[in-house]
Amino acid sequence: MKTSVFTTVWSVVRKELLDLSRDRRTLAIALLLGPLLYPTMLLGLGKLGESRERTQLDQVLEVPVVGMERAPNLVAFLATQGITATKAPADLDAAIARQDVDVALRIDEDYAADWHKGRPALVEVVQDSTRRNAEIPVTRLQLALHAYREQVGALRLMARGIDPAVTRAVNVGNRDLATEAAKRGRVLASLLPYLLILSSFLGGAALIIDATAGERERQSLEPLLATPVARGAIVSGKIAAACALGLLSLLLTLLAFKLSAQLAGDAAKMLDVSLLAIAKMLLILLPMLLIGTSLLTFLAAGSKSTKEAQSHMVWLMLLPMVPTIVLMVNPIKTELWQYTVPFLAQNQLLLKVIRAEAIDPQVWLVYLGCGFAMAAVLWYAATLRYQQEKLAIST
Repeated sequence: MKTSVFTTVWSVVRKELLDLSRDRRTLAIALLLGPLLYPTMLLGLGKLGESRERTQLDQVLEVPVVGMERAPNLVAFLATQGITATKAPADLDAAIARQDVDVALRIDEDYAADWHKGRPALVEVVQDSTRRNAEIPVTRLQLALHAYREQVGALRLMARGIDPAVTRAVNVGNRDLATEAAKRGRVLASLLPYLLILSSFLGGAALIIDATAGERERQSLEPLLATPVARGAIVSGKIAAACALGLLSLLLTLLAFKLSAQLAGDAAKMLDVSLLAIAKMLLILLPMLLIGTSLLTFLAAGSKSTKEAQSHMVWLMLLPMVPTIVLMVNPIKTELWQYTVPFLAQNQLLLKVIRAEAIDPQVWLVYLGCGFAMAAVLWYAATLRYQQEKLAIST
């Protein structure tokens, strides 16, 4: 009996893969979209980010200054920091709102008087904090102003015969325990887990929708269900074929990351592309591949057409995004229970791989046990749906 079930499953797998291979365009999109698009997008974004930072950090920063004649020493100091003061437009606030100006400086009218009396003189950094493109210019200007304040304050104390060190009751150091791999992975940590989870969750969608709702729409499902074989074997064959397609696409995607990173220069430092890391990612994503394929089989089997089945893709694509958004808004410490929650578990484990952190055997046991258990439940639900005789009716 086991041989018969295995033979049936293998026959269904061959049939579904053969049917998909006839549609070469769909097969090419299913296999090559991830390997071509995701590495190009992520590594391209990394390269653009590096280029932007280098350009904005190295080039001379021109900052419109209101009342620059009131603080000639400050303007001269800023010039030594690569910041050139320019004449401010008539309506400075409107210029910043239009993004004609990234950051500006307004020197108070009483600056000179306060300066000569030894009182704190007011300067204002004018910016729009919601404009991310202005982050680097604003930071450069703020750091330069902070350095000028500290320098002038120290000179004033020395002029009065006071050691400037007396104002620093505590010397604050910074000991960063983050590994170099973790620092390099910060950029990818926000995007890569979501893209990989989405690829695994819906990796077999093209095949499974055609093999379920497509067969029902073409009225070719009834002859298949009329054969004297177990419905579970039929469902298992379809899921196995979709998983094989999804797994191959995932493998090609990760290998494409490896190849792209090796050719991308500095961007390669952002991602651990070792074969061991790729193997860990595949193991992490395998339960999600089974969960997504089984869930989509359950949903698509109840659809009367491929259009109806494809309508589920809208909300299914949003599910992997939930943990990424939650962790961005409310970062939480890693705990064991998180590895039982779909999407969140994969996100946390992928982050560990990206950060080159070791994964405890207990974590692997909990994650794989819960992941495969959920996949088994969804597989059983899909099998029960295939027990329904109305499945053979397309209208």
